[in-house]
Amino acid sequence: MPGALVTASDVNRIEAPVTWKAYLICAFASFGGIFFGYDSGYINGVNGSGLFIRLVEGPTAEKLSSSHTSLITSILSAGTFFGAIVAGDVADRIGRKWTVILGCLIYMIGVVVQMITGPAVDALGAIVAGRLIAGIGVGFESAIVILYMSEICPKKVRGALVAGYQFCITIGILLAACVVYATEGRDDTGAYRIPISIQFAWALILGGGLMALPDSPRYFVKRGYLDRAASALARLRGQPLESEYIQAELAEIVANEEYERSIIPSSGFVSSWMNCFSGGLLKQSSNLRRTILGTSLQMMQQWTGVNFIFYYSTPFLQSTGAISNPFIISLIFTLVNVCSTPISFYTVEKFGRRPLLVIGAFGMLICQFLVAIIGVTVGFNKTHLNAAGDPMADNISAVNAQIAFIAIFIFFFASTWGPGAWILIGEIFPLPVRSRGVALSTASNWLWNTIIAVITPYMVGEEYGNLKSSVFFVWGGLCTCAFVYAYFLVPETKGLSLEQVDRMMEETNPRNSSKWVPHETFASSMAGPGGKLDTADVERKGSVY
Repeated sequence: MPGALVTASDVNRIEAPVTWKAYLICAFASFGGIFFGYDSGYINGVNGSGLFIRLVEGPTAEKLSSSHTSLITSILSAGTFFGAIVAGDVADRIGRKWTVILGCLIYMIGVVVQMITGPAVDALGAIVAGRLIAGIGVGFESAIVILYMSEICPKKVRGALVAGYQFCITIGILLAACVVYATEGRDDTGAYRIPISIQFAWALILGGGLMALPDSPRYFVKRGYLDRAASALARLRGQPLESEYIQAELAEIVANEEYERSIIPSSGFVSSWMNCFSGGLLKQSSNLRRTILGTSLQMMQQWTGVNFIFYYSTPFLQSTGAISNPFIISLIFTLVNVCSTPISFYTVEKFGRRPLLVIGAFGMLICQFLVAIIGVTVGFNKTHLNAAGDPMADNISAVNAQIAFIAIFIFFFASTWGPGAWILIGEIFPLPVRSRGVALSTASNWLWNTIIAVITPYMVGEEYGNLKSSVFFVWGGLCTCAFVYAYFLVPETKGLSLEQVDRMMEETNPRNSSKWVPHETFASSMAGPGGKLDTADVERKGSVY
């Protein structure tokens, strides 16, 4: 590379045409979403296993107490919160892909601990300890897979490929539902150990596959390894190392890193974290605004109430007495989730991130309020006791309408906010704070996941809030907040490189962001007369980092 000249003035030629092989390399990392999704599905079934319930509560128990349900469900999210926080620093030390691989190893240890749950041990202690350890591994994976994918994906299809992460989450939920349905009739420890043990496969596939893939070129640039960055970029784009496309894209990444370093200089551990909160609230491009945007996007994704459906739909539907086979209804919800998510692969690149979040939030709030209104008037909340003393719905048509609107709500979530929030958090942070910014945003997701998992059993449990359908008024109100938030504060990042997103956020506001077009590259603006950048000079600049 020494002495080569790179034309950097044409903003449309920064990135090479990408081969199918390169697409598949970029898409493989999205497999990590199965970790998140499978857990959301399998724990719902394990908590409903008769043998598991008796191991935790005693030989005569028929269901888990609200407090134990809350603890078992939420403890993984608590571990994931701390794992995500730590993962950002680990990713800057050892690289993006090796951090994910380390997360897979931690996850497998957690699965082993969960597997020992049985009559000979404290069942509650084993499942809680195992899920806490596994949660740390999921925190590593969920934070850094998004970071890794955002940094390696071609800009033209970055949204679609990162949306694949959410699609894998839905596949994980579906696989869990199938496994739980297949094992629910067992009267031995396989009823809960089989769903738990299958998690091993996901860790082995992701960790083993990543061993063969390159690390992020932007990570190598951040560390000053320009030759390794060029090699990784060539593999990811399916181009020869000497290609002008590879040289131009590398020059742009390095120039952006140099520019960001001039604004955010290298510093110690504490001050590096504080850089995530630098700048003022009134400045659109400040790190503080970006951190608030990333963390609040993930918070509002959880506020939609979608995890209420996937964590608690089975016991909730059972408690209403209106559904003869709630496992089948839960499976239908899961199928809607899986089939709706691929729609975002097209729409997120055709219409953009911002319209999807605005339209999705509006559709979700309508569905949630309809479920609540129908439920408190003629649906779930209106039941009578049959001759056997079991609750039965007064109006089956109203109950069916509620189920239909819940399914439509899942459609809106899966095709908009599900992938949209993950896509945006990987795009909005500058390189010097990107790993920590994505980690904080992911930790926000898991923090609110934990809070919702803890409080929901008390909201709908018969011995506590017993809200029944009224809980959907809560989710509907929170979806309304998400709608207002998306309209006023979410920028459009479609079709821009990560470096161009930085410039867009400096030059315009969220409501006008879709009209912004790139007018120069970082490389051309820093190269001097003629718009030429000597890559030997780029290497010398990069080496100081």
